[in-house]
Amino acid sequence: MKFRPRSHEEVEINIINLVDVLLVLLVFFVMTTTFAKKSELNITLPEASKEVTETKLETINIAIDAQSRIFVNNKELINTQITTIKQAMHELQRDMTEDATVVIHADEATPHKSVVKVMDAARQLGLVRITFATRTGDEEEE
Repeated sequence: MKFRPRSHEEVEINIINLVDVLLVLLVFFVMTTTFAKKSELNITLPEASKEVTETKLETINIAIDAQSRIFVNNKELINTQITTIKQAMHELQRDMTEDATVVIHADEATPHKSVVKVMDAARQLGLVRITFATRTGDEEEE
């Protein structure tokens, strides 16, 4: 039995594939990196007084309890119709000099429909600043 002598080919690593992978990684890191923006100008900002002026916030407080009763500035409405809500809010709005903020104090068990009704009434009157009163997690439940 005669065996042929095996030819020894040199093993080489194909670098082209490695370069492709490195370029993909480079593009990935460039695209996902956030760069800090530093000002190129040296600016000294002017100083202002530290005195805080108190502005009177004009608010309309609306409370909705778990039974969907609506109170506008602590006065209970006779019904929960949208026209009644609008009328009560409009009377308060007339006395205010600027756009009022509507603060909705809704019980956690209040139906969503009641809150949407109050928001809709405010929108129809042109009151667009609406916020919701919440309690912080530090406050204990009563």
